[in-house]
Amino acid sequence: MSIALTSATGKLGSAVLQAILDNELIDPAELVVCTSSNPDDKRFDALRNQKITVRYNNFDEPDSLERAFSGCSKLFLVSTPRIEMDYNDAPLWKGREAHHRAAIDAAVKAGVKHIYYTSLAFGNPSKAGVMRAHIRTEKYLNDLADQGTIDFTIIREGLYNESWPLYFGYYFGLLEDKRQKVVVAGDGPISWTAISDMAFGTAKIVVAPSGEWKGKTLYLSQNKTWTLERMSRLISTWVHQDVRVEVVSREEFVEHYATKGMEKASVEWWSTTYDALKDGECDIKDTTLEGILKEAGREPKSFEATVGEMLKHDRGPGLIPENSKG
Repeated sequence: MSIALTSATGKLGSAVLQAILDNELIDPAELVVCTSSNPDDKRFDALRNQKITVRYNNFDEPDSLERAFSGCSKLFLVSTPRIEMDYNDAPLWKGREAHHRAAIDAAVKAGVKHIYYTSLAFGNPSKAGVMRAHIRTEKYLNDLADQGTIDFTIIREGLYNESWPLYFGYYFGLLEDKRQKVVVAGDGPISWTAISDMAFGTAKIVVAPSGEWKGKTLYLSQNKTWTLERMSRLISTWVHQDVRVEVVSREEFVEHYATKGMEKASVEWWSTTYDALKDGECDIKDTTLEGILKEAGREPKSFEATVGEMLKHDRGPGLIPENSKG
């Protein structure tokens, strides 16, 4: 068994790779790390020293994808980070799902038997524009499976603890952000999950025998939730000033941030996320991740701990709206 890993240098992909290696879940020689960078770059020497194969792949170059996945029985497919493809209500096969389909088709041609796709922890159907490409990709995988073309597992990765500033009115400045009023377009319960925890759970699923998770769609998320309003009280204690949430209409939200210099198409796309929050799409009840962690003797990292670390150190990882997160 060989496993091809895409986006292995991205936020989630690198964490999954590290979880596999740190926990010795599989012989490193059975891993193929796929990168859009030069695979001969010295930064990959540490991987090669562990007998890991490094290959070039690019979503815009189908032939490179087929070569990258050649000889692999499994593909861990992380969604593409090219979120701009989804803007302006991209029609079918014009959004990010076009990249995902290219990878899936290449995997079929290369003889891959099982694809593990990283979706996102929203509902289906969903009001969130960020889910559109995921839902289209999930349907494509289901259709291929119905035809007997390939097996799949859809992993709806939880919303990163570390991405809270995006949901909290683009609060990327952390301690540098002096706003006392944060404008959002809606509120609702969010099941936040640390990247390290979901990476461990994902790694365990990907290396397990194919039949264990075949055909399943599951959520990897904590079951504890926070609303943005509750988060504002936690953040206020860390920044030593009162920070409150102001809920406005989507139109007002877009206008507010567009006038501050943000790309309007991006803000419009992201604004739909709040409709999903209001509908409770991110209130996750799946206990799969907590079960995997418990079996390994691990406790989920709390949302409070992540916020405290980020604000205490005035830093945060790549704050993108998902696991592409790439």
